[in-house]
Amino acid sequence: SSGINAEYGDLAELQLKQVSEQMEVFKTQLEEFAIKYKSEIKKTPEFRAHFQMMCSKIGVDPLASSKGFWAQLLGVGDFYYELGVQIVEVCLATRPINGGLITMEELCLRLEKSSGKTRKDIRSDDINRAIAKLAVLGDGFTVVKVGKQQLVQSVPGELSMDHTTALDVAAKHGGQLTVEELERLGWPDLRIRSTLDNLLEQSMVWVDEVNSTYWVPALFK
Repeated sequence: SSGINAEYGDLAELQLKQVSEQMEVFKTQLEEFAIKYKSEIKKTPEFRAHFQMMCSKIGVDPLASSKGFWAQLLGVGDFYYELGVQIVEVCLATRPINGGLITMEELCLRLEKSSGKTRKDIRSDDINRAIAKLAVLGDGFTVVKVGKQQLVQSVPGELSMDHTTALDVAAKHGGQLTVEELERLGWPDLRIRSTLDNLLEQSMVWVDEVNSTYWVPALFK
């Protein structure tokens, strides 16, 4: 029994050593790739996404710190931290209009113009990564899936399934929402009122009392 245990221990140690050596080879190859394509990684969204995928496969996070090895090697850490700051600025500037909800498409357009010159190097993948880094600021910035669209929420509080369902209905009607449309989902009056009142309180929805219509500014067409 002790002989088997010793053999098993040796085998496990050998496998661990082989995996460790393999990881070192991967990391070296990753460094070589990063150095070779440094400018492309910073400028091209597709290259950034490919590089991030390579990193995640071996458990490396190049965005862990703006002062870390990868950040200093590539400057990508600074790119995402700076993008995060710009996201905060755009969201705060538009919050009085949209109640803290903005489509990924509109946010991309605003970010492309926010630096004073039009830039075409920002994609939703970059925004998602930058927002993940904003999580250290606490509750407030998150990406919400509404139907086929992604919305960036910049106010504290989690949207419930009822909220996202109502927003999805509005998205299909150019940002317009009525009680009748929610009734077609089979919702009782209390559920409809509760959902709409909550969205109104958060200023994510406006109401046209004359026509009994609700509007979601973030989804205006």
